[in-house]
Amino acid sequence: MIGLSAGCARRHFFQPDARLPAAAGQRPTPPDSVWATAGRQYNQHSGLYKAFMGPHHRAVWAAPVQVPVLRLASAVPAAGPLTATKLGGGFQSTSLTLKANDGRLFVIRSLDKDPARILPKFYQKTFLANGLRDGTSAGNPYGALVVSPLAQQLGVPHTHPRILYVPSDTDNLGSAEANERLRGKLVLLEEKYTGEEVSSPLVPEAQKFIDDEDMRQHLYADPRNRPDQPALLRARLLDLLIGDWDRHSGQWQWGEVPNPQRPGGRVFVAVPKDRDQAFFRMSDGVVPWLMTRKFLVRHLVTFKRQYHDLPALIGQGRHVDQRGLNALTRRDFVAAGRYVQAQLPDSTLARAVHQLPPAVHAIEGPTLLRDLQARRDALPGVAERYYELKAERPVVAGTELPDYFAVARTPDSTTVRVYNRTLGADSLFYQRTFYTRETNRLTLEGLGSNDTFELTGHGLKIVIHAGAGEDVLRATSHRRLRYEPESNGTLNTPAPTKKKEQFDIYNRLTDE
Repeated sequence: MIGLSAGCARRHFFQPDARLPAAAGQRPTPPDSVWATAGRQYNQHSGLYKAFMGPHHRAVWAAPVQVPVLRLASAVPAAGPLTATKLGGGFQSTSLTLKANDGRLFVIRSLDKDPARILPKFYQKTFLANGLRDGTSAGNPYGALVVSPLAQQLGVPHTHPRILYVPSDTDNLGSAEANERLRGKLVLLEEKYTGEEVSSPLVPEAQKFIDDEDMRQHLYADPRNRPDQPALLRARLLDLLIGDWDRHSGQWQWGEVPNPQRPGGRVFVAVPKDRDQAFFRMSDGVVPWLMTRKFLVRHLVTFKRQYHDLPALIGQGRHVDQRGLNALTRRDFVAAGRYVQAQLPDSTLARAVHQLPPAVHAIEGPTLLRDLQARRDALPGVAERYYELKAERPVVAGTELPDYFAVARTPDSTTVRVYNRTLGADSLFYQRTFYTRETNRLTLEGLGSNDTFELTGHGLKIVIHAGAGEDVLRATSHRRLRYEPESNGTLNTPAPTKKKEQFDIYNRLTDE
């Protein structure tokens, strides 16, 4: 009835070539430019189909846009000729890393995707493949063009994406497979922030760029290493503004800069990447509306004028938030929301929306601008709600070195201080007060080595995830306290330390 009920996947689902055939009345293009569409197959459906499956961004995918042709010799004039080096991409999109003569890295990624690859091979030949592929139309293929000016205004590191057409006769993309997978497609070209031979004007002191896993390993290895939490919060508020729910740890790089407060340490500045899901629109049809309910695929949050289902919108980034926002207070979140709001006046939002190609702007521009204005106006309140969600079950992690956790509990609040004597006399490297009215449970992670946990008073529920070393736990009360050791860890529970001794406890940490 609506196309998905067909027993087999459509053999030729995707447009054969993004380039549009010459048509009467079509304006001529400059040399090395073409008229193309990102995916006109998504708009070739009846009104009944769209009612069931949603109009999504189908008109945008089919809109004719004028784009330059990809020429590796001149795609980035300031960088010199580009050489294809590595074919990549996940189960859906295709990406190709390009290296310039000056060592800088760039990447091209196909705008269109084939999510059917995530299915087992048998199901890739069924109607399920049709449904998954058609769901690509929920994304706005040109959304990244709007995000960059907003990020620039907020001081959030970003790329400078461009949309290009890969000629159907291309044969210089490094391999026969790359040529085959990218020919005739629209691609997004942008900088690739990884390694040491790159630079960003928004992180000018960065010595190199690393992924999220490496960044966390640096945090665990040395208490002098810290994430730039206010900078990450601004980036996350931008995520909320544009409705980008796909912010898991693989969507971040981190710029490594010297720590001015701790010589020898490093501060890590968040660099968001892959803006494929900005302005996502899914729940505008009967079937996808049902699919995106809380009991199914809740995280596919539709971009609307009003924020809705904030837990789902921030959920994919929970592991990034856990380490990167855990020192910030309610006041910090609200102040950041007001800052973002003040930095994005109507003129800035309008300039960003006008980065859309003219035909796309005609379809989406006015509505998108009104939605962004409304979401910007509501951002301080949304930031405060964001804080409340993060404050419910926070995690405070130590390092792989011997750490001392001093926890002072009262019925109303709990103050956590974490020390490490490798820092010398000023051994405190984390401090925050949590409030019982906001926090249901506080988790302390000792990680490796021999850690000391000193708890006084009673109140907030505390869960201690200890490391593999020989830990010491001192507590004046074990009410609402749970200790979870590693399988090869050991625990000593001597009498609690007197209150007056807590402030120089780092001198008594167990040697490794």
